Amino acid sequence: MNKFTIALALLLTTFGIHASADADKEALAKRLAPVGQVYVAGATAAADAGPAGPRSGEKVYQTACFACHGTGALDAPKKGDAAWKSRMDQGFDTMLKHAIEGIRNMPARGTCGDCSDDEIAAAIKFMTDGV
Repeated sequence: MNKFTIALALLLTTFGIHASADADKEALAKRLAPVGQVYVAGATAAADAGPAGPRSGEKVYQTACFACHGTGALDAPKKGDAAWKSRMDQGFDTMLKHAIEGIRNMPARGTCGDCSDDEIAAAIKFMTDGV
């Protein structure tokens, strides 16, 4: 009976190790998968997976602006906060210029290097809505 128990334990251990190795191989393959593709000039490129149109102000705010304007980090005015009032008194064009070029603690375009000027403007309108 002891030999049978030992043999069964070895057999189950072997299956367990093999199954674990397969899971590790799948996880490794996922980590090593390419993140992009290279195309040779003249070759047909795959369809762009990027946004089909301009992002909404809310989308830009959630992906790029929230880190500072959602938490108040680096003295950034929060969405809908009265601290926007003094900035709004300067005019929308001035606020847009400051957002694009950067001012004080805010870097140029905030943290959205791929945002268009229109998307930056939409984000400002979203953050100042209701002030």
